[in-house]
Amino acid sequence: MQDYKEIYRRILHDPFPEELTISFGGQVLRYRKRTWKIYDPEKGQWVERGLRYGENPDQEAALYELVGGNLVLGDCKFIEPGRGLVSALREEDLLQFGKHPGKINLTDVDSALNILKYLMDRPTACVMKHNNPSGVAQGTEIAEAFERAFMADRIAAFGGCVVLNRPVDRTTAELLARSYLEVVAAPEYEEGAIELLERWKNLRIIRIDRIDRLAEYADLPFVEFKALMDGGLILQRSFQNKVRSKEDLKPAVAHYQGTEYRILREPDEREAEDMIFGWAVEQGVTSNSVIFVKDRATVAIGTGEQDRVGVVEIAIFKAYTKYADQLAFKAYGIPYRQLEEEVTQGKRPREQKEEIDRKVMEDRGGLRGSVMISDGFFPFRDGVDRAIREGITAILQPGGSERDYESIEACNSASPPVAMAFTGQRCFRH
Repeated sequence: MQDYKEIYRRILHDPFPEELTISFGGQVLRYRKRTWKIYDPEKGQWVERGLRYGENPDQEAALYELVGGNLVLGDCKFIEPGRGLVSALREEDLLQFGKHPGKINLTDVDSALNILKYLMDRPTACVMKHNNPSGVAQGTEIAEAFERAFMADRIAAFGGCVVLNRPVDRTTAELLARSYLEVVAAPEYEEGAIELLERWKNLRIIRIDRIDRLAEYADLPFVEFKALMDGGLILQRSFQNKVRSKEDLKPAVAHYQGTEYRILREPDEREAEDMIFGWAVEQGVTSNSVIFVKDRATVAIGTGEQDRVGVVEIAIFKAYTKYADQLAFKAYGIPYRQLEEEVTQGKRPREQKEEIDRKVMEDRGGLRGSVMISDGFFPFRDGVDRAIREGITAILQPGGSERDYESIEACNSASPPVAMAFTGQRCFRH
């Protein structure tokens, strides 16, 4: 019988060329394939390897770094050679290869950097899973930021990719080493941190020394490629976040049949901070999506749903589920599902589960007092009404719907009124 576990250990043959040249009219871009010298214990020697495999173990893949040329499209000058992040990783940056990186490992790191580049003002941690954040949070120290991001969705964080925008100290390393992770990336690792992380032999430990200059990339656009099944290509300029401060928020105002509808309550300072933080995270989430944020940490992230009210409901469901797990883990050191099972089996008193269930309902899954961020406008007010019932205090959305007035009315009629602001831009990500 085939050993299906073995397919995750193998390394695929790499048929890709050593160099690529792409021509945009008269502009020529040159790329070099990235490989690394890796010690193979089975062969007892150092071997040259590229990416382990693609999205699945039977898909070949390769990583290329821009080494020559630049791209100017209209009035935009894109990222130049010599500013590589993920594509420029060297052997000395891969502090522990683990099962050396595959495509998803590196695209998770890249997706996290794309979020963190807007959040460099404070220590910030981003936990990624399948190119979506499972938790993002800020703190006074990087250890606090990681703990908050991890606990936002402890279940999804299992086997995840953690990217930090500050050096890893021993305290943070101890927190990281408590759980199984695939990748940890940071600008540097302080003395003793690597030794703590090395207990996980398959963990990829990565140093990206340009993370401390990541804010410079916030205004550097790049070209995104989408290959079609017929061999065609769709190219687009990368998304750029235009909502970086409270001054960038636009008042929620709509006009319908000659009547102006205006939000009654503007966001307060805390809500505005969460809106700015949340919009930076939201542009890194697969659409359709909404996220809930409180005190510069994600509470729940709803991703990739086809309808707006559906993704609100999914995010709410996730909030309740993850919050129950968080409470059970903090109180008893076990997942909520295990607690539930042990209560059913008579191994634990029923009161333990009942107390957690009561707290989850009382706090509305941690959603009470949070801010809802939506990557697109609300075509109907149903998603807004659904979130308001959970006790949110503010909403940020692009605006532009024919029925914006209904969403404004929903916020104004809430008790107390819910604040709302518009971004004036959409941030779909597919």
